[in-house]
Amino acid sequence: MSRWRSTAPRGFGALAGVAAAAVAIGAAEAVAVLTGSRSAPLIAVGGAVVDLAPGPLKQFATDVFYVYDKIALLIGTAVLLGGFAVLVGLVAVRSLRLGLAGIGLFGVLGVAAALTRPGAGPAAALPSLIGAGLAAWLLQLLLAGPLGPALVGPALSGSADTAPPSGRVDTAPPSGRVDETPSAPESGPVGTPVAPVAGPVDPVARRRFLTGVGAALGVAAVAGFGGRWLSTRRGVSAARAAIELPAPISPARPLPAGAELTVPQLAPYVTPNRDFYRIDTALVVPQVDPEQWRLRIHGRVRNPITLSYADLLARPMIERHITLACVSNEVGGELIGNARWLGVPLGPLLAEAGPLAGADQVVGRSVDGWTCGSPTTVLTDGRDAMLAVGMNGVPLPIEHGFPVRVVVPGLYGYVSACKWVVELELTSFADFDAYWVPRGWAAQGPIKTQSRIDTPRARRTLAAGPVTVAGVAWAQHVGIQRVEVRVDDGQWQPATLAPAVSADTWVQWSWQWAATSGEHTLRVRATDATGAVQTGQARRIDPDGATGWHAVPVTVD
Repeated sequence: MSRWRSTAPRGFGALAGVAAAAVAIGAAEAVAVLTGSRSAPLIAVGGAVVDLAPGPLKQFATDVFYVYDKIALLIGTAVLLGGFAVLVGLVAVRSLRLGLAGIGLFGVLGVAAALTRPGAGPAAALPSLIGAGLAAWLLQLLLAGPLGPALVGPALSGSADTAPPSGRVDTAPPSGRVDETPSAPESGPVGTPVAPVAGPVDPVARRRFLTGVGAALGVAAVAGFGGRWLSTRRGVSAARAAIELPAPISPARPLPAGAELTVPQLAPYVTPNRDFYRIDTALVVPQVDPEQWRLRIHGRVRNPITLSYADLLARPMIERHITLACVSNEVGGELIGNARWLGVPLGPLLAEAGPLAGADQVVGRSVDGWTCGSPTTVLTDGRDAMLAVGMNGVPLPIEHGFPVRVVVPGLYGYVSACKWVVELELTSFADFDAYWVPRGWAAQGPIKTQSRIDTPRARRTLAAGPVTVAGVAWAQHVGIQRVEVRVDDGQWQPATLAPAVSADTWVQWSWQWAATSGEHTLRVRATDATGAVQTGQARRIDPDGATGWHAVPVTVD
């Protein structure tokens, strides 16, 4: 049985592999416009990586890339794919069949990842299948077809016919051009395949090949970016813009005089939507049509409830300032924000459903399958836990959970803040572990008392004399009683607290320091309304939030 090998140089094989991979990704993005953006191979494989990665690796990504961890993952996935594509091209030069098998493996991985995404149907396999099919076709075209840079022929033996296949005999070179057609290989022992010898590529063949690669990359770019653009055009921005939020029956209290300190670099009391932190597992922001959205409240309840978006907007609304914090927030970190939320109280809604005995956990489930588990007692103890539809006076931003998300004062987001929520299931902590629990995080996550120095910034050089030290402190649903600042190993000095709307928000504070020359370290600690002092023991964020005092080193001239 004869085998086929290309006489193309390795560099041509690498380029062919990259072009084939680019066409696969571009075509898949275009097809995913019809099947859903999460079915595109890059997004599907990236999502599977996010779900399968161990907790420490995820935390490492957050520590290194911060809120850009998803972008870093997609870039990293694309780089790995590029390396794999080069390898496939190099293999295809020696064995086209093995190169095609590599493309097939890529397609299988894409299909498997897409089909395992929550809510995926059979159509989710199409982007990867079509992309892999086009990639295989292009690889053959570039290495073994009319765009190939050199001859492709059967491996030779001592008794084999040495002529190339029909239709692939090069014509004589133009007058004056050196004949660069590879010479026939020497035959080996009878029955022993001998690979063709690769020689210099004819300039005309080289241009034909490179033109084909360039055209393929151009088509891939247009298809890929065009598909991504069409996906955004098919989003829900227009539906969100058309929504008119109802007036709350219980509006938010106005900010008390002095709640907003006018200190440069100090975080504002209310965080603008554009600056509010975003930490979630969604590589592509879910586009949930409010007309199609439904919320199921089910599980261990006497009266299961299903609500449409219109049903939700028709219910009595409350509006509250509530500070949210991420469990991944390091001491002194910025994964925290305060906003004015509009929504339907969760307590009365759960009471209508009628939790049964033993239903001590409410599992929020997102449209993309992510889950979090909150204690039922916390959601029904009278605090302003809500199904939020508005944020700072406008419908929820799409990236923050539009059309509906859960907001719970006093709990870290990983156990409460379900964006794009479509289910609330009453169950028990003994029966179900939400998304982050099997990955090493605590099942319950009340927010720890913390404080932060916003100004001066770390490692700044200051002038000797009066310096305003300021920041924020929080102990949601408990409240802050006192904030103190210490310089080096000196005595703790009381800071001045600004007024706050409620115990569910952070509070700004300031302290006047008579700075003296030298290297100094500023530290801050808070005391909550119960008299409990923030611990100075430094602890990692896992399994239930970081602890320690925020320290800021500065130089005073």
